[in-house]
Amino acid sequence: MTQNTPEVFDHKTFLRNLTTRPGVYRMYSVDKELLYVGKAKNLKNRVSSYFRSRGLTNKTVALVSRIHSIEITITHSETEALLLEQTLIKNHRPPYNILLVDDKSYPYIKLTSQHQWPGLYLHRGARSNSDEFYGPFPSASAVRESLVLLQKAFRIRQCEDAVFENRNKPCLQYQIKRCKAPCVGYVSKEEIDKDLAKTRAFLKGKSQDLIHTIEKEMDSAAASYNYEQAAEYRDQLLFLRKVQEQQYVAGGKGNVDVFAVVKQAAGVCIHFLMVRDGRMIGSRSFFPKPGIEENESLIMAGFLAQYYLAKHHGDCPSQILSNVPLEDARWLEAALKEQYSKTVTVQHAVRSTNAKWLELAKTNAAEQLQLRMSHGAQITARLEALQEALSLEKIPERIECFDISHSSGEATTASCVVFDQDGPNKSLYRKFNIEDVTAGDDYAAMSQAIHRRYSRLQKEGTALPDLLIVDGGKGQMNMALDVMQGLAISIPLLGVAKGETRKPGMETLFFETTDNVVLLPNHSQALHLIQHIRDEAHRFAITGHRARRGKARIGSVLDDIPQVGPGRRRSLIRHFGSALAVKSASVEEIAKVSGISKSLAQSIYDYLHST
Repeated sequence: MTQNTPEVFDHKTFLRNLTTRPGVYRMYSVDKELLYVGKAKNLKNRVSSYFRSRGLTNKTVALVSRIHSIEITITHSETEALLLEQTLIKNHRPPYNILLVDDKSYPYIKLTSQHQWPGLYLHRGARSNSDEFYGPFPSASAVRESLVLLQKAFRIRQCEDAVFENRNKPCLQYQIKRCKAPCVGYVSKEEIDKDLAKTRAFLKGKSQDLIHTIEKEMDSAAASYNYEQAAEYRDQLLFLRKVQEQQYVAGGKGNVDVFAVVKQAAGVCIHFLMVRDGRMIGSRSFFPKPGIEENESLIMAGFLAQYYLAKHHGDCPSQILSNVPLEDARWLEAALKEQYSKTVTVQHAVRSTNAKWLELAKTNAAEQLQLRMSHGAQITARLEALQEALSLEKIPERIECFDISHSSGEATTASCVVFDQDGPNKSLYRKFNIEDVTAGDDYAAMSQAIHRRYSRLQKEGTALPDLLIVDGGKGQMNMALDVMQGLAISIPLLGVAKGETRKPGMETLFFETTDNVVLLPNHSQALHLIQHIRDEAHRFAITGHRARRGKARIGSVLDDIPQVGPGRRRSLIRHFGSALAVKSASVEEIAKVSGISKSLAQSIYDYLHST
């Protein structure tokens, strides 16, 4: 059902015919931009609330002023409406909805159980059926911390297969007692299997049972006068008990996710504690962009729905704690039950240990928001200083910087980094593979990158930056000016040329023209911001160049081997680690790679040693 008029949205006519059944409503602007998605158990009552003359927040008034049409979808139940709402928010990211900005996949610990000598690794992305995965964890740092503990306690290897299969003597990890060197046969399969069983028990949260098992093993080893083995069990117990001392809250038990929201004028922070088997295995702070939701309860409700329903990251405990009550808790619980096939409760008023977890999460949320506010104030001060130093008409809200990287003209790559009022906006970074220019011609490379960038922004109708920075001297500036003239655009331009000593603080700055040199003292906040942006562009360009160069060099060795397609090339690189290692391998070693027969291994060997 859609109401759409050429000029002003006739909400009275639309509401007069609107159903009272549950469903989802979508509000659109005149140019068909999706502004907001909402759910309702009574569509008529909910949508009508946006057109009241009193009691609306400023954001809601701004939203209503832009509405040109509203579309609705009727659902069978409130739960179905909530699930549909979160799917639409995830797919379209409307500007007036609360948005979970950090959308990276959650990390897991991967155990390569199919390998003869399994290893432990941090893993993101799709999970195969051939390996074991434990998690998810709230952050990569939580995974790395757990991997270090497992290394110390059970000495399961964490080296890559290509390294493992090409060693002929133990590495440093064996020397510092973090690995038992299965790569050179220093440990039996039976012993490794026992350590793997303990590792699995630890990762599944069965720490208390594991401690009892190790205590019995230690007593048995001591009774048999095997004191070296008993000492190893003792060390494992010490590590496990230390973990308990560090992470347990008195009386803590069970699995629970804890969320606390703190809202201040400068923004919103939601802090998350992941508690498994009574111990906190990690935490994470989120800074969602609030939509028209003003109070903390609505912000938390929108956040939790996106966190568990839109992302569907595979793990949801039976208990979720929130420091604020949720009006739609019943809806959320029903949707979680449908999505995860188990009963999940969302609680606010709790006691004892859970109350301590909530207080800890709230303290962290307030602290993280304060840190973010101080960081934001520093960025604002630097932007204001830059405005004053360059006599800009307004504070630059968006700055873009370009740099070029290559190795003697090989794999030339350009970078474009974007800074806004929150600092580096990495989601907007772009790389450009430079083609059809003379090797080593930085001027032509800069011209191509800038032209590709801003001709595309023109075509898309995207706003141009408030300041353009090029890493280079007069030549790069002139190229940028020529491109802007050719595209008929005008952006304030700053060139950053390295001084004679090429040391930080000795740069020469050109603004607008190559004759206008800007001198800034070393302590200038504006200079510090320019250096930060320039260094980030340099780092991003080098990263892109190295990746491109490495890909080209790998391809140059393996691409033309007969009967070796992309799949077999990937298997070879995964097995040996590099194209050079493939060339150094024997026929027998190449034949060990999955998908490579003995005859094909001989052909690969012959080809690599004949070219």
